[in-house]
Amino acid sequence: MTTLPSLYISHGSPMTALQPGLTGERLAELAAVLPRPKAIVMASAHWLSRRPQVGSAAMPETIHDFGGFPAALYQLRYPAPGDPVLADRVMQLLDHAGLAPIADPKRGLDHGAWVPLRLLYPDADIPVVPVSIQPELGPAHQYALGQALAPLRDEGVLVIGSGSITHNLHDLRAGYSDERQAPYVKPFIDWIEQKLAAGDIDALLDYRRQAPFAERAHPTDEHLLPLFVALGAAGAKAHAQRIDAGIDMGLLAMDIYRFDGPTVDDSRTPLTAR
Repeated sequence: MTTLPSLYISHGSPMTALQPGLTGERLAELAAVLPRPKAIVMASAHWLSRRPQVGSAAMPETIHDFGGFPAALYQLRYPAPGDPVLADRVMQLLDHAGLAPIADPKRGLDHGAWVPLRLLYPDADIPVVPVSIQPELGPAHQYALGQALAPLRDEGVLVIGSGSITHNLHDLRAGYSDERQAPYVKPFIDWIEQKLAAGDIDALLDYRRQAPFAERAHPTDEHLLPLFVALGAAGAKAHAQRIDAGIDMGLLAMDIYRFDGPTVDDSRTPLTAR
């Protein structure tokens, strides 16, 4: 069985489901070149908990966890099945790593999960198991959670972290736009790209002190934490490929990252930007 990469996806506004734009194009292109997974484990920035939780529903509901959007958005559904057997496997892996997970048999798919999945796999025919993140425990914890999930990649399971490479909604009032980009966005995303290219995990885990404009890019860091889940799941010396999906509203960078394990000769190749 082919070992799958892990992914980090910037899911953007819920409106991405109705207006997919460049993000939709990039996700469709990515789906076309990925081996088809037998299942997906999804860590979304919109499921937060104090300890890891694993959704074990056989048919997860589509959660519309937002307000003030057009009525058409609330009519959308992503009826992918769950996978209670895989959820149990995830529980075992997290428990073995000492992370004390809890199963949630009622958890559905929030918009951080179903919006990008709708663009990746619109037929909704691949089982999805959601996993929560723990914002109070920081990047190193999410990285460890991802490491615990790494064996799934050899079992035909696609591990995805869904968040946003920059996420400062306070700046929606600042008048940024496609013509006037927030000045902190490019320095921050460039720093992330450079550290991933260098494999500098220590710097990435310490991004709030080391990255330029970290607190402007992420006043709270729950939308970046899924990056560390995907990075941890990729294993040591993973190769990172940046897929540029643009910058929405001048402040939400929509970067997607694909993480592949090292090649046989363990050589490191630079990130590529589109």
